[in-house]
This record gives sequence, C-alpha cells and structure tokens, in this order.
Amino acid sequence: MLAHQKNNIMTVSEHQPVQVGYSSGGPPLEKRQLESLQRFHSTGVPYFTLIHNGVKFNEYVGVLKVGTLTIEVLPKMDRGEDNQKWRQILLGMLHAVGIFDIHAPSSSQLSLKSNSILDLYFELFIKEVEMLLRAGLVKKYRKTEGNKSALKGSILFANHIRENIVHQERFYVRHVVYDPKNHLNQILYKTLKLLQRINTNVVLSSRIGTILLDFPEMPWIRVSSDLFSRLSFSRRTEPYRKAIAIAKLLLLQYHPDIKRGQENVLALMFDMNILWERFVYLSLLKNKKEEQTIEPQSSKDFWKPERGSKVRMRPDIVVNKGKKNCFVLDTKWKNLKGMNPSPEDLRQMFTYSTYYQAPKTMLIYPGKEEGSTNGKYFNRDGILHEQECGIINIAVKSEIREWQKDIARRILHD
Repeated sequence: MLAHQKNNIMTVSEHQPVQVGYSSGGPPLEKRQLESLQRFHSTGVPYFTLIHNGVKFNEYVGVLKVGTLTIEVLPKMDRGEDNQKWRQILLGMLHAVGIFDIHAPSSSQLSLKSNSILDLYFELFIKEVEMLLRAGLVKKYRKTEGNKSALKGSILFANHIRENIVHQERFYVRHVVYDPKNHLNQILYKTLKLLQRINTNVVLSSRIGTILLDFPEMPWIRVSSDLFSRLSFSRRTEPYRKAIAIAKLLLLQYHPDIKRGQENVLALMFDMNILWERFVYLSLLKNKKEEQTIEPQSSKDFWKPERGSKVRMRPDIVVNKGKKNCFVLDTKWKNLKGMNPSPEDLRQMFTYSTYYQAPKTMLIYPGKEEGSTNGKYFNRDGILHEQECGIINIAVKSEIREWQKDIARRILHD
C-alpha cells in the first residue's frame, strides 16, 4: 500500500522546470493539473513561474498537492543528489527554526519515514489529535438559544411568540451549555474533514476514519488568519497548541479549485532564502560566546525623500552591534560554485559596512565543500580600503545540530 502511495509523488528540486508529461518515477504531470496550477498562479502566488506547457519552480521548497498528485520541491545544491538526504535536511531546518515542530525522518517517532513531507505533516496532526482524544477534548461554557420542550434559562419572548404560537408546549430560550463545541475543537474537526477529502495514503485514511468515529460532530466554522490570531491558550488548552498550529498551516493554504472542483491545491511552501537566513541566525544564537551579541534584521535609516516615507536598510544579521569588532552578515541560498558574488551583493555589503561602521562584512553561502576568502574594496583612487567583505561557503550536513555548530564555528570562532 505504501508503494502505491509513493507513485502519487513527484519529487523535483528548486528552480527546476516541469512540463506536461514529465515524470520523476511517479505519475506524469497531466494537462488538467497544469491548468489548475495556472489558475492557482493567477492568484499571485510566488512559488513558480509559468513556462510553455509547464511551470518552473522558484526558490520555494515544500509540497504542492494538486488533486491526487503531490509535488515535492526539495532544496538541492546540484541535480542528481539524493532526494532522501535533502528531504531530511529540509525537515531538519524547518524543525530548527521552529516553523514546524517535526524532526527529520532519521530521528522521528513518526512511522511514514519513506514517504513525502506532506505525509509527515498529516501524520503529525493525526498523532496530536489522537493524543487529545485520549486525554478528553476540552469543554467550555457557551450560550445557545432555540426551541426546547422544557423551560431552561431565560425565555426570549419575541422569538417565543413568533415560533411557538401554535406550539405552546415549547419554549424558545437562551441558556448556557457545557460541551466540546468550541473554536479549538471546531478547527480540529474541519481539518480532519479536509484530510479525509485530500489524503491519498491508505494508512493515514484508516486512522483519520477512526478519529472521526470518536470525534463529536461540530458546527462548521469559517477559518481566517483573524480567527487564529484571536485564539488564546490556557493551562487546560495548551496541549492543543501544536495541533492548532498544523491546522492553521493546512486550512489557510488550501485552495479549492472552484472552476473544476477536482484539482484542488494545497500549498505548504517555504522561501529558502528566508529559511536559510533564519537557520543561520538561530545557529549563531545557539552557539555564540557569552560576550557576543547577535541581532537579526537590524534596521537603519538610509534615505529620505523631500516628501514621503524614509527608506531603511536591513541586513540579515549584525554581530556585536555598536562594538569595535562589529560585523555584518548577509545570507544567500545559492551555490557560488567557485565564482565571485554578484556586484549587487558586494555593493550591498559595502553600504552595510559604511553605515554600521563595521570593518568587516560577510556573505554566507551553502555549498558542497568548505571554503572561505576575504576581499577588500577599492576607493575612488583605486587604492584598497581596510574594509573587508568575506565570503564563507559552509558545507551542507545532514546532521542538523553538527551543521549548526559548524556554522557558528566558521562565522564566530575561526
């Protein structure tokens, strides 16, 4: 059964073009699926661009589910590298930055280690809901109103007269009930129903069905970012936090195909540049020396027009801000392959050096091998400045903790 599920997965890498008929060992991309992706693209999503008879993925990685086809987009330094290795690295990075509380498959408690990232997302949600059911769903007091055969609470006279003029044995009342029909459980229920509709893994389908047999039916709820922002957690509801976080990710990223109703799209995609920046920052913060300071996205005024708003510069990371040994970092998720950084990147670092009075700046790249070099800027007379811009290539490692230690060692301690 798991082998059958694997056939529904197309694995590609960032920046890879995929046209109708393309297959990576699973089913080929079909025209109807491309049409659904084209409609999805028209909503303004940045995950891919349209090409002739296909799409080309951008710097976003994760999963796109189009109908029954799951497209898994992995980060890679070079084509032909091992998919499982990069799947493990992506999951490890997501876990390290706190985007998603899920470990890499090698250290995970989850059972579907060989399947797609999407299966792992689904299973983690299912596992959390199973735990909540075993502990008992949280109940809350809520107000309700309606016709009752017994007087309970307070009578709403206008409604009572309108509804019960010929049914004097009934009472239209408002009263308080104590039950599990609250926003937290309604969100979980809606997510379970979504998974029941879009999941194609037979093992997970069985567990979803079992949960729904035990889960009380809930009133339908309209989900939005605002709804999730209004939620608060108490000591009693804290165990819901992880399941609600996953539900938010799934429900807000689900895009029904209204025109056809068959090729619905679920997008769980992450910008690799932002993920790499956050990963480097947290690696430094976790492994810095006590006297060192690490600041992310430190803003400084850069330019002001005669009318209108100021423009600010925001380097990725500032180390030892305001000190003599201050230096500025900018992270770039790309493989230089032995070439120089772009002139735009170098000019950007020169500006950071000037405005932060940092004698040194660094561009941080991932790579297949370790490497570093320092360079100095020329002044207008063609004489080299003391201001430096270092280039550090950090070898990607599957063991995330060791990789994080290596990042800190290369940047802070060497």
